[in-house]
Amino acid sequence: MAKQTIILSLGGSLIVPDKVNYKFLETFKKILTGHKIKYRFVVVCGGGTVARKYISILDREHKNKKQQSIAGIRATRTNAELMMQLFGKEANDKIPMSMKEVKNQLAKNSIVFCGALRYTPNQTSDSTAAKLANYLKSQFINITNIDGLYSDNPLKNKNAKFIPKISWEDFDKIAKKINFKPGQHFVLDQTASKLILMHKITTYIIGPNPKNLDNIMHNKDFRGTIIRG
Repeated sequence: MAKQTIILSLGGSLIVPDKVNYKFLETFKKILTGHKIKYRFVVVCGGGTVARKYISILDREHKNKKQQSIAGIRATRTNAELMMQLFGKEANDKIPMSMKEVKNQLAKNSIVFCGALRYTPNQTSDSTAAKLANYLKSQFINITNIDGLYSDNPLKNKNAKFIPKISWEDFDKIAKKINFKPGQHFVLDQTASKLILMHKITTYIIGPNPKNLDNIMHNKDFRGTIIRG
């Protein structure tokens, strides 16, 4: 039976937060390697705190958005390199720089890590993941530091309501209301939202508890948000 492909967008703040969460990284590795008989994974790494620090320095020096974004892209690739080293022989040994390279490496490895593939205006690594999900005709799981979509930022508003399910169209309406900026915090960037709507990509947003990732692949209940028709 052919393996299913899952695209994961892994927030950089989960890879290297201010204080490294070794337990998360160890459990994440265990879950992916445990499912590699049935699934193939492409893990698109975000830049997280490192990228935001780079971006803030350049912003302070009045560098343009392209220069800020390129600095963020470098951080995503550094994080991907780290994850490749962590997984060792379980994953690829070279960072892919195009969707074709990702596909070629996926033919040889059950787990492929990458960062943002190239600079495109007003996009984050979420857009890279959404493009790959369409290119490889796969589901898309976004793993971030918030356990799903809320009516407002739950880190700032304790009365924000959790949204377990939303349509592609309604999610895109929310994303469009936010002005893009490099290193932004919203759960998915605006271009990624547009892509999952356009190509009708089933998308999950889950938080840092790896059990929810495991539950999705076992078709069990999970804490998170699903975006689909």
